[in-house]
Amino acid sequence: MLSFLLRRLAQLIPVWIGVSLIIFILIHAAPGDPIMVLLGDRATPEQIAQLRTAYGLDKPLTEQYVIFIGRLLKGDLGTSIHHRIPVAQLIADRLPRTLVLIVTSAVIAFIVGIITGTLSALYRGTWIDYIASFIAFFGVAAPSFWIGIMMIMIFALHLGWFPVLGAGEQSLTEALAAAWSGNAGPLKDYVRSLVMPALTNSFWMMALVMRLTRTNFLEQMELDYVRTAFAKGLGSTAVYMRHVFRNALNPIITVTAVQFGTVLSGAVVTESVFAWPGMGLLLIDSVFQRDYPVVQSVVILTALMFAFVNIVVDIAYAVLDPRIRYG
Repeated sequence: MLSFLLRRLAQLIPVWIGVSLIIFILIHAAPGDPIMVLLGDRATPEQIAQLRTAYGLDKPLTEQYVIFIGRLLKGDLGTSIHHRIPVAQLIADRLPRTLVLIVTSAVIAFIVGIITGTLSALYRGTWIDYIASFIAFFGVAAPSFWIGIMMIMIFALHLGWFPVLGAGEQSLTEALAAAWSGNAGPLKDYVRSLVMPALTNSFWMMALVMRLTRTNFLEQMELDYVRTAFAKGLGSTAVYMRHVFRNALNPIITVTAVQFGTVLSGAVVTESVFAWPGMGLLLIDSVFQRDYPVVQSVVILTALMFAFVNIVVDIAYAVLDPRIRYG
């Protein structure tokens, strides 16, 4: 297992180089000048030249890329052109909120999708199956931004259950600290702000997990070992939960890991719809501002997060299925 982990971690190096090169080329090929976006049309040529020199934009692209890679190797993400503060500080401020949104969305999608998919398989052909299947098809077909807008109109504007935009005045850590001190108000505000973005971001993945769970569960129920287990006198709960469910879980984990990238990319749309101050909203704003260091750093970090999730899933395979061993 240790050698497998070392090999997988070593494979992150070419991934990191490839992603950095691709995003560097794409962001510099996009129309627009970050200095002009920052200074406006009334800037003098002297001011433009001064800032281009200060941020190293006057150098050839190959030299800019070498400097960019050199800084990354030292852990320096550079300075934001628009905000004029270190990119690492910007990401450190935004990353926790994005992680909370992504983890909450994945947990909701995984738990609700598996429960509804299992119930749909166990009660195949009943109204439970029909309702679950309708929700699954609707979740796959409906775009996340439309779901978010509908949630805002119904649950925020009409019913007034949740705030329309934002993520509360305090971070999750600050809200938890306040709740620990006896003031649960900030934590309630944070959770209320999180509900609609998390549900919106999880809806597509939840529908996919539900459909996959139902299909795999039904396939496992038709296999010989299930009939053998019933013939030996095992109860339905033991057969379905101890054997069928566990064997049907591996493909679900695979799809969940693959779709983690969809949750990450969906967070960009969700954060834009709900003005959730995470890395997705930072990325969108930085693209419009042509803030090269921020865009490059956010994309590279997102790619590495996706790669690490896949490594964790490979480890989970060996835990769930004793037949899988990594040499």
